[in-house]
Amino acid sequence: MPDIHPVLAEVTQRIIDRSRDSRAAFMARTDRYKSTEPRRKKLSCANYAHVVAASNDHDKLQQALDAVPNIGIVTAYNDMLSAHQPYHDYPDKIKTAARKFGATVQVAGGVPAMCDGVTQGREGMDLSLFSRDVIAMATAVSLSHDAFDAALCLGICDKIVPGLVIGSLSFAHLPVIFVPGGPMSSGLPNPEKAKIRTQYALGQVGRDALLAAEMASYHAAGTCTFYGTANSNQMMMEMMGLHVPGAAFVHPNTPLREALTVAATQQAAKTAENGKAPKRMADVLTEKAFINAVVGLLATGGSTNHTLHIPAMARAGGVIITWQDMDDLSRVVPLLARVYPNGSADVNHFHAAGGIGFVIRELLSVGLLHNDVETIWGTGLQDYAQEPWLDGETLKWRPVPETSLDDKVLRPASNPFQPEGGLRELTGNLGRAVTKTSAVKPEHQVVEGPCVVFD
Repeated sequence: MPDIHPVLAEVTQRIIDRSRDSRAAFMARTDRYKSTEPRRKKLSCANYAHVVAASNDHDKLQQALDAVPNIGIVTAYNDMLSAHQPYHDYPDKIKTAARKFGATVQVAGGVPAMCDGVTQGREGMDLSLFSRDVIAMATAVSLSHDAFDAALCLGICDKIVPGLVIGSLSFAHLPVIFVPGGPMSSGLPNPEKAKIRTQYALGQVGRDALLAAEMASYHAAGTCTFYGTANSNQMMMEMMGLHVPGAAFVHPNTPLREALTVAATQQAAKTAENGKAPKRMADVLTEKAFINAVVGLLATGGSTNHTLHIPAMARAGGVIITWQDMDDLSRVVPLLARVYPNGSADVNHFHAAGGIGFVIRELLSVGLLHNDVETIWGTGLQDYAQEPWLDGETLKWRPVPETSLDDKVLRPASNPFQPEGGLRELTGNLGRAVTKTSAVKPEHQVVEGPCVVFD
């Protein structure tokens, strides 16, 4: 691996120094929960009976013997969100898989999941950001029973993943793995959708035509295919090492998706707190993991919402990240992807061109990601510079393509779309803001005009 880029090294050290006291306090709190035996053994017999009362006879016996890991699921399932609808049968699938790997599974709790795409322009939008913290609290409540040796988080969309991360960090002595559902197949192409929206705004077509176009775009179970906050979440889970490698953008209800979910279950059983190879969330989500998330966001032109979510997630782990840190990194991290709204392609095209694994490999090759990190899968981010595939019924990984399969969507670090990242901080005498430069054409990045002063 090449040396770390000097700016990445400087920003990383600055964050480590700034976070020294808060990170130490977080780790001390986490260490106090450490246990070499299932914590549920410390429950009274009556409390313990409540834990297993509804389990089937096989699982009840295993849990009573404390002989196997018990994995808790925190689910954001509802069937109004297309991204979360595939989760409807995940608990049963995960329970079946877990028994094969010598583990038991219980649904620890559910969290709310709202869609900004539904509530924008409506009163419900007032609850959107607030819902992140409700989700964090609900996650913590779900894991508070001292009944679990590992956790699987089922969530994808905007505020759900950050909330699940924040809440899980209150139980960072456990291994925590995020299990995605995958994007829907591509629908109406983005340029065609934009054309019909324009025609509607001009009064050239009616609501029926607009509704038909929108329903042809958002048309099936799975995550919406534009590169907004939901899909930026999935990118970050790979960059932070919380997914099974390459799990982010595999379609729902496919053999490969099913195999990846089974692999997540197996890994949770393998890395359980009291097992032979424990992998605490606290040891995965270090300063360097959060910085890798920032770099991934900049390199792909991800959602500006994460300039709010990354600092909040990091702070829950005792790490203090600022907009200035992000802006300094953006000056040296190249933009490698153009995915709608930064271009016309969707995440399926991005994934087919090489996807997140390609981005990770390219950034590692120029010293712009930390490889010396722990992940839920092992040691080193290089595991995520691969793509999963099925050899018959066997899940395997192989290197991502050497070259992009579509350089209009994905490019190497040697030939980026722009030399700087997709987000920048703007400061001035009126305040400060974050702008998504990857979605603004160069000729529109400077706006000049008369200043109107209001008393």
